[in-house]
Order: sequence, then C-alpha cells, then structure tokens
Amino acid sequence: MLKYLSFSIVLILMISCEMEEEKNSKIAVDYPEVYRDSSVVEDYHGTEVADPYRWLEDDNSEQTKAWVTAQNKVTHGYLDQIPFRDKVRDRLESLWNYEKYSSPFKESGEYYYFKNDGLQNQSVLYKIEEGGDDTIILDPNSFSEDGTSSLAGLGFSKDGKYLAYFISDGGSDWRKARVLDLETMEHLSDDLRWIKFSGISWAGDGFYYSRYPASKDGSELSAKNEYHSLYYHKLGTDQSADQLIYRNDDYPLRNVYAQTTEDEAFLVIGETESTSGNSVKVKDLRKANSKIQAVFDGFESDYSLIDNEGDYLLFLTNADAPKQKLIAVNTSDLKATPKEIIPEGEDVLQTLSIAGRKIFAEYIHNAASQVKIFDMNGNYLTELELPTIGNIGGISGKKDDEEAFFSFSSYTVPTSIYTLNTDTHKYEVFKAPEIDFDFDQYTTEQVWFDSYDGTKVPMFLTYKKGLKRDGSHPTMLYGYGGFNISLLPSFGITTLPVLENDGIYAVVNLRGGGEFGKEWHQAGTKERKQNVFDDFQAAAEYLIAEKYTSSEKLAIRGGSNGGLLVGACMTQRPDLYAVAFPAVGVLDMLRYHKFTIGWAWATDYGSSDDPEAFDYLMKYSPLHNVKDVAYPATMVTTADHDDRVVPAHSFKFASELQHHHQGDEPVLIRVETSAGHGAGKPTSKIIDEYADILSFMYYNMDEKMSFPVKD
Repeated sequence: MLKYLSFSIVLILMISCEMEEEKNSKIAVDYPEVYRDSSVVEDYHGTEVADPYRWLEDDNSEQTKAWVTAQNKVTHGYLDQIPFRDKVRDRLESLWNYEKYSSPFKESGEYYYFKNDGLQNQSVLYKIEEGGDDTIILDPNSFSEDGTSSLAGLGFSKDGKYLAYFISDGGSDWRKARVLDLETMEHLSDDLRWIKFSGISWAGDGFYYSRYPASKDGSELSAKNEYHSLYYHKLGTDQSADQLIYRNDDYPLRNVYAQTTEDEAFLVIGETESTSGNSVKVKDLRKANSKIQAVFDGFESDYSLIDNEGDYLLFLTNADAPKQKLIAVNTSDLKATPKEIIPEGEDVLQTLSIAGRKIFAEYIHNAASQVKIFDMNGNYLTELELPTIGNIGGISGKKDDEEAFFSFSSYTVPTSIYTLNTDTHKYEVFKAPEIDFDFDQYTTEQVWFDSYDGTKVPMFLTYKKGLKRDGSHPTMLYGYGGFNISLLPSFGITTLPVLENDGIYAVVNLRGGGEFGKEWHQAGTKERKQNVFDDFQAAAEYLIAEKYTSSEKLAIRGGSNGGLLVGACMTQRPDLYAVAFPAVGVLDMLRYHKFTIGWAWATDYGSSDDPEAFDYLMKYSPLHNVKDVAYPATMVTTADHDDRVVPAHSFKFASELQHHHQGDEPVLIRVETSAGHGAGKPTSKIIDEYADILSFMYYNMDEKMSFPVKD
C-alpha cells in the first residue's frame, strides 16, 4: 500500500512540476535594434530636451517602414505563440456573428436603416419596402476588396432624389464625396476630394461641405491642417467650380462647419479654434443675396444647432450654463437677447431631438441616460422610462411625425432598436439581437470612490453574478477623461470573453469628460490634467483595496486621449498594473500640435510653445517620462493611416520603452495596416486586434482563456 501511495505522490509531483513549468514559461522577445539619434536636441524655454527617435516622424521614409516591419514581425511572432490566441479569435467571431441594425430614419417619406449580417466588414444601407424585401441602397463593402474603405457620412436631398456620401480609404480622416441618383441608382459625375472634418448640408440643387487645400507633396497623413474652408457644390459641376462660402484667411488654424435647417431656410456656420467653444453665423437662404450675419462671437462657449422653429433658431449651449440649456434666437432681430426654452438643470443636458412636435431632452444622470419630454415652448411633460440603466442612442424622427426610433444598450444589454409613439410615449422593440451569450449570468454595479484630492468619482463594474472578492479576477480598466466626452454604459462584444473568463470590465468616469458638465471637463484640462491620471490610479487602487482584483491581474486600456491616459499612468505607476494597452495615443506632449489637427487640442492640453504649459506637459508627457524601470507587459497599438493622432507618437513611445525597460515582461507595438484612428475599421481587423489584446492580457496574467463548447 505504501509503495502505491509513494508512486501516486511522485506522479502528482511530476504533473504539478509540468503544470508549473507550463505556467511560468514565458515567450522570449528579441527586440529589434533601433537607431537612437543623440544629436536631436531641442531647446524649450531654456530646457534642452532630447528627441532621439524624431526620425520616426517621417511616415514616408524607408527607415520608418523598415522599423514598422521589424516591430510587427516581433509582435506577431509573440502573439502567434500564445496557445489560446486562436480560440479567442474563434470565440470573438462567433459572438460577433449576429445581425446588427441601426435606428431607422426618415427622408422624404421613405425609411432607411443600416444593417450588418454579422461578419460583414461594413454595414449596408437599406430602404424599407412595404410588403416586400428591403432594397439595398448603398453597400460600402463594395468600396474596396479588403473592406478597408468605409462610409464616412451621408446626406439626402430634401426631395429625396439624391444621396451624397463620403468615403474614407484605409481609416483616414480624409474624405472623397460621390452622389447617387436614387431613382436610377446611378452615380453622377460629381467627384469631390480633399474633404476633412465636414458634414453634408443640402440646400436646393447642391450641398455645403468643408475642405482643406489639396496637398502637393504627399504629406497629407501628417502635415498640419490649415485654411479649412466652407464651399457650396452644385450638382453636375466640377469641384473647381464650387463656390467658396467662408474662410478666415486671418486665422489659418480655425475650422469652419455648416448646417442647414430641416426646411433649408437657414445656413448656420460654426467656426472653431479648438475642440471646445465656437462662434456662430447665419445666412437666410430664403432671401436672394442675403449676407452672412454674426449670431454669437468668441469661443468661450459651445453652441449646437438643434433646428429652427419658424424664424427662431434653437441652440443647445453651455453659455452661462455649465450643464447646458436650450435657447431660441430670433433671426429677425439678432441683437435681441435669446429666449430660454429649457433652462439649465441639475444634470447635464447632453442633446435634444424634436419629433411629433415635442422636444426629447437627453440628460446624463450619474453617468447614465435619462430622457425628459417637453412641449415646443419648453414646458415639462413627462420622463421617458428607459428599459434599465444604460445609454440611449438618440431619438430619430421628424418634427410632425408621431413615429420615432431610438437605440438603447448597456454593458449587459445588447443594442436594441425601439419604435416610439411620440403622442403616447409608449415604445416597443423594433429589432433585438440574438447573441450566443447568457447575459442573465452577469450584472453591472456602479461604485463611487475618492480620488486623491477627495473628489467623488463613479465607476461601472460588470462581472458574473456571485463574484467572490478575493483579488483573483482579471480586470480590464478602461477610461478616457478628456474633451468633454462622456462614457455612458454601452454594449461591446469585445468585453464578453473577459466576463466569461472570470473577469471584470471596469469603466471609470474621469474628470476631463462631460458626465457632470463644463466644470467637470475643465477640472481635467491644462495644468489640471494630472487630476485625470489621479482619478484613474485611484480607481485602480480602489479595485485592489476592495479585492475585486490585484496588481498582478489588472490591465488598463484607453484610446487616443485615453492612450495618453494609459501612457501617463503606466509611466507614473508602473508597479500598479500587470498589463497596459495605450491605443492610438497622444504620447509626445511637446510636439503633438505640429501634426494634422493636433493644434486644436491645445484648449485641453496647452502647448509647449507656452513656457508655463511646457512645465506641466513635461511632467506627465509619456514619451518624456520613460525611465530605467520595469514596466507592465505592454502592447502599444496604432495604425499606418492614423492622421488624427499620427502613429509617430506610438512609434517613438514604443522605442523609448524598449530602450529603458528593465523587466522581463514584453513591451511590444502592433501597427495595423490600411487602418486609421478607428472609425470605419473593418470587422475582420477589429476581431483580429481584440483577439491579440485579450490573449496578450490573459497570458501575461498567467491566466488561460476557455469558452463554452457547443453541442
């Protein structure tokens, strides 16, 4: 008996050792050698700052292309060795394969909607046909063979005869415009280029749009954008004949946007110097040769046109109302004080829609959607009771129609489309998705924690019901914290594999966002930007202290301004996180304003051209705060066509990390090809990217991922 027992113990020990060896065995990383040019030093107000990887800013050079190829070879060589990576991709593809619908919208008496069959790279525009199969109007999957060209905006003519639309190639912010005849389903000869940061605003037999001058040297993906201009294009004419409506030659770093009212009575022109604050001008399109007149000057406040009510223009604004209000401007007397329709309330008034002669006001209450209904004079009627705590995706309807549509989602509620009766305020499901996932097993809670200065900050946590708080759960902490952008509860397929692998998905509503109004936003800007990073790190410490997770099981992720967030936090507190994912991040805070539209972000960040701003930017700029320490397992992600936050940010940061990193954890960069800042990215590339992200996360937490097996 003792002999057999001893053999059993030996066998158990052998198996245990094999398991331990498998768990602790790490994939080796052989980083490519990267040239450091020590001669590049710049003087900032008396302080010399080295920039040894500035050569990577030239996205057209052969040296940069070779660097990208070498880095991608290392990264994909690493990812390909993660044993469960393919299983993660298969599971994501399975989850993703369901029909997805947008809210229907009405144009000239016809209803349209977008639909994706499941794994289509781009969603398709359909027209609803009574008593028959719906008609495909526009299939963006036909724009390119690999699905990397996408629909980037559209506008129907008032008579419903024409559809003008934008195409983005490879995820770029640059657009080209085409026009489709909806009766013949043939394209017109109209072909417009060099469009960027623009809408399509129809009036008569043409439309208004915004563009920059044509690039002459092939540097359009990184060069500074200047002299944004508003044009009017008449159908059937060459772009060279388009009429220049407005450009401010005295201020080349201002952008100009146009919007026509639903009845095409007015053209409203907005001019901006940055991402917040705008001036407003108006032109009465009912009168021949009417002049453009000023409505609001300066850039201290935001004004968003909702529509018109006769001669009155309705604007949502934060002027003297940090949480926003609705006002009406009399175009017959622009000097008169605007009339207040819906006053500022306790919650942020995020946006408004007019349908059925009622105003549907979407508020943010404790970082979730709330809808209040008013009559056209601003008298409160009732509140629209939403399905649960979540995010309403806007109410789509016409002024005089009793039928409208809206979408709704939450972290455990897939996006569903509802039909709304604007008279009774009752709604019912129009389209609900069928997804291979048991949502009833999961729950979302909202917690509040103290940031470093005592500010109360909210965070949503989603996980499997019955979760034991023992510090063992892999956790993805996500944040943004900038530009007055609010993170409300919304559904995402990519979080589901985390949830079904004993994980937690956490989203924190940081200062710098718009969840609590203008003051909350400004508390995370310029010299106060450190508040954003403090909030995020306090969120991480809360999750650890409350035993949801531990430092060894905590990953952080954010994109764009959120990429800056992750870069700053991982360089300030590398000990706090196991894994870091800075995505398309603003990581060089001394030079961000020198590329494409970066100059417009200075109202949030400040600029290194200013000595005071240089001091605080230098303190947190991720690129300039990399030290000789051990960093978390890191995968920087960017794309070769990102002309919003140019990939040089990520290239330089990854190079600096690899040079200084003292630990054994991998520090990699994944550079997507034929993709941009994120908009329009094809489904296949999204699935590939998140398979890499999730498998990298779990592997570097010494965790495995497994998924339900179908019968």
